[in-house]
Amino acid sequence: MQDVTVTTLRQNLPEYLARVEAGETLRVTVHGRAIAEISPPTPLQEGAAAARNRLRNSVLHYDAPLEPILPEEDWDMLK
Repeated sequence: MQDVTVTTLRQNLPEYLARVEAGETLRVTVHGRAIAEISPPTPLQEGAAAARNRLRNSVLHYDAPLEPILPEEDWDMLK
């Protein structure tokens, strides 16, 4: 993991993003103090994004948006 200052990151953002895309993790610092880490997405994050994309626009119409999806009788079953 490489430390990089905010100023250096701003001045060379495309270069550092290419390094992250290649798999490197960067630690962003301000006055020597780490404030963030930039790393490539994990497979879990990519899987979640793919699931959201599959579900996008899958609910075309919902008649009662303020009503529970499950009937009240089924609530005890979920405890």
